[in-house]
Amino acid sequence: MSLTIDSLFSTISSSLVAAAADEQASNPILGFLPLVLIFAAMYFLLLRPQRKRQKETANLQKSIAEGDEVVLNSGIYGFVSAVEDEWLWLDIADKVEIRIAKGSVARKVSTNSKPAE
Repeated sequence: MSLTIDSLFSTISSSLVAAAADEQASNPILGFLPLVLIFAAMYFLLLRPQRKRQKETANLQKSIAEGDEVVLNSGIYGFVSAVEDEWLWLDIADKVEIRIAKGSVARKVSTNSKPAE
């Protein structure tokens, strides 16, 4: 039994030494290939869509004008009555006007469709 274990051990050790020699002889750039692939996947799955959403949000905030009907992140609908630097005045009901941050606008519902008063 010990003869079999010794021969098995020598076979395994010689194959490990051969594999290590082959690995050293291979191109070192191939060792970085998995890292490059992981970074590329993260870029296309995480970073690129996030930048796209940021650009869309910035364009939305720049394009808001008086009379636009908007929806806030909280779900409140209203008409923009005035635009300041980082603030909007929003009519949400008759004689009810609130001041909100531009960043809280989720989307525009329509543009310049404020009903006649």
